[in-house]
This record gives sequence, C-alpha cells and structure tokens, in this order.
Amino acid sequence: MNALRRDAFFDRLPDEVEIENAEQLRMIVASQTSDGEGARLSLAQDNGKIETITLTPALTESLLEVLRLVSSGRGFRMIPVEAELTTQQAADLLNVSRPYLIKLIEGGDIPFTKTGRHRRIRANDLFSYRDRRDATRSSALEALARTDAEQGLI
Repeated sequence: MNALRRDAFFDRLPDEVEIENAEQLRMIVASQTSDGEGARLSLAQDNGKIETITLTPALTESLLEVLRLVSSGRGFRMIPVEAELTTQQAADLLNVSRPYLIKLIEGGDIPFTKTGRHRRIRANDLFSYRDRRDATRSSALEALARTDAEQGLI
C-alpha cells in the first residue's frame, strides 16, 4: 500500500491509510460544525502561524460528503454542473445502458446537443432528468405501498 498516492479517486478506491485519514478529518470537521452552520477550523502553517478559516454551510457539507465517501472506502467522481458528458458517461451516471440512454435523449426526455456526429448531454440536464425519474419512482412505490396496506398485505 502506498500512503503517498496522488491520483484521484474516480478510477480507484482509497487505500487503508486514506480511509483512516478521511475518517479522522471527517471527525474533526464534524466536531467543529453546528447544525445548519459552517465549520470554523484552525490550521497550523509550516511557519507555525495558526490560520483560522470559516467554511460556509454548503462547503462544509460538500467536504463532509467527500470525506464520508473516502472513509467508507468508496471511490467517487466530481462532475461540474455545466460539464458536457458523452452518452456513455451519462448512461453510467444513470446506471442504464447506453442504448437505453439514446432512446431517452432521442425521445426528448433529456436535452442534448450534437458535436459533429457525437451527442453531448449537459450534466445539469442529466441531473434534472434523474431527479424527475426518482420522484416518479418514489410516487409509484408509495402508491404500491398504500395499495398493499389497504388490502392488508403488509
């Protein structure tokens, strides 16, 4: 195991040292965070000077989420909202096949552009579709659970 790896986690899983480091840092940041507020951290610089930084709530939650992923041994990929994705990247993010994704975009469910003969999907549009899909699935599951409850099946 190499404790000094510098490559990102999008194509590999964290090693034991990275998992331990992430958990330790997660605990430190979480201990300095109040509900709905950011974290206030004091960091020692190489020259011994103490620098205090206050993270916004959004930045604190984002940092904690990354640390949770790493400390649980999972890899991840950060995707800017304005990024343009290939159809394969978009299919991977939705956990569907590329041919199924092509049907979705050509059916008008997800907007896309063409660069030459290649289709590109904005990450923001893909995330919007995913949120709509998940909301529809959740509603359908709730309806099924209500029906089961009404019929005494659960």
